[in-house]
Amino acid sequence: METLTTLILIFVGAALINNFVLHYFVGICPFLGVSRRVDTAFGMGCAVTFVISIASLLNWALTYYLLRPGAPLPAWVWRTAGGDPAVTVDLSVLSYIIYIFVIASSVQFVEMYVRKFFPPLYKSFGVYLPLITTNCAILFASLEIMKHMQDATKLWGLAEALALALGGGIGFTIAISLMAGIREELDLCDVPRPLKGAGIALIVAGIMAMAFMGFTGVDKGVQGALAVLLK
Repeated sequence: METLTTLILIFVGAALINNFVLHYFVGICPFLGVSRRVDTAFGMGCAVTFVISIASLLNWALTYYLLRPGAPLPAWVWRTAGGDPAVTVDLSVLSYIIYIFVIASSVQFVEMYVRKFFPPLYKSFGVYLPLITTNCAILFASLEIMKHMQDATKLWGLAEALALALGGGIGFTIAISLMAGIREELDLCDVPRPLKGAGIALIVAGIMAMAFMGFTGVDKGVQGALAVLLK
């Protein structure tokens, strides 16, 4: 039951309390560039959620078995090559390069798969699917997972990594869909000329970020409610 509580708290934290876009300000480019219409914003959010889950799964496996300090694969190679067993092999310096390669490859494979087996869905995504490669929110999720893989006594498992990825993707979808709805309404308003376009969009994003600060402390309430339910 403690594991289930932990997973729910990670998910809620990534989706609402520490929203990737409105708390850490990552993924701002698609957040501002693809938030003019609700339908395209929602499609972009779904595509990001799918890709961030696939990339986080692959990057967690690479981090666990290859990149983290004391990972089993490089340690075995080191010992086989005659190295000192007391030395801890750490390949985390390669994490950025490998993560970017995995994210780009994941987007390409997902694009080819969707185009072959789900042509209507591929057409609805349009140019936004390949552009997901440049969404730094996906790289941010992998780096957050890497941060929790440094201490061998507190390693995140695959479930924790996927909870963070799903929460981050759904939080991105919520943020960009809300932004698109507000901007559609703003098209009907008399916005001062100097603020039209990026100006009013940034002001709205700032107000949304302050509104999401209201979720601070929700995790304690969720934890208390789960403790009562699972007692």
